[in-house]
Amino acid sequence: MNSDRYRRIFRHKTTLPLLFMAALSLGLASCAAPPAPKVPTVAVPNPTYRIGPGDVLSVFVYGSPDLSEAAVPVRPDGRFSIPLVQNIRAAGKTPLQLQNDIARRLKSYVKNPNVTVIVKSFHGALGSDIRVIGAGKPRSIPYVNGMTMLDLMTEIGGVPRFGLANGAFIIRRTGGHDVKIPVALGALLNQGDLKQNITLQPGDIVVIPRSLF
Repeated sequence: MNSDRYRRIFRHKTTLPLLFMAALSLGLASCAAPPAPKVPTVAVPNPTYRIGPGDVLSVFVYGSPDLSEAAVPVRPDGRFSIPLVQNIRAAGKTPLQLQNDIARRLKSYVKNPNVTVIVKSFHGALGSDIRVIGAGKPRSIPYVNGMTMLDLMTEIGGVPRFGLANGAFIIRRTGGHDVKIPVALGALLNQGDLKQNITLQPGDIVVIPRSLF
């Protein structure tokens, strides 16, 4: 009789801690921290973008965290500094050109430096604006990454009065030469011809000739 009683007491005493631990684990699971919010991605310019004063750069030197900078601004004079590389010119260069320049400067200190430059925020390089000439008053529109012809027309309020919409063209500097790219603005704006919705590049000149009639 006594042995049965002791077995019941033993089972009772060992079951309670197990139940307590199970309840505790469920409570901790329900109080677990919510998943971290997604960090918004930063839009970066296309590879043809040329860095300008006010841009903020991320410079990463692989294997050398002491030489890397997460956010370094380009000064009004177009230059910036990182450890071991002082007053290097950035304005007017693409990120690829700049990272190659930094790597060359670092060769005196680092063996085979591997450098990556990312434009974290940008304000537009000097000379990167889109200029609109021809019919109407000449205008200069700040370039925005991914800007298209439709974006530009929305910004300036459409084809200027007396403008020859389907006679428009883009003058683009490519490889040291000016290239003329026809664009039918009338077909784009009136018929929705998205083939005419050309992606613009920094420094493009959009010419909308004046109609003779």
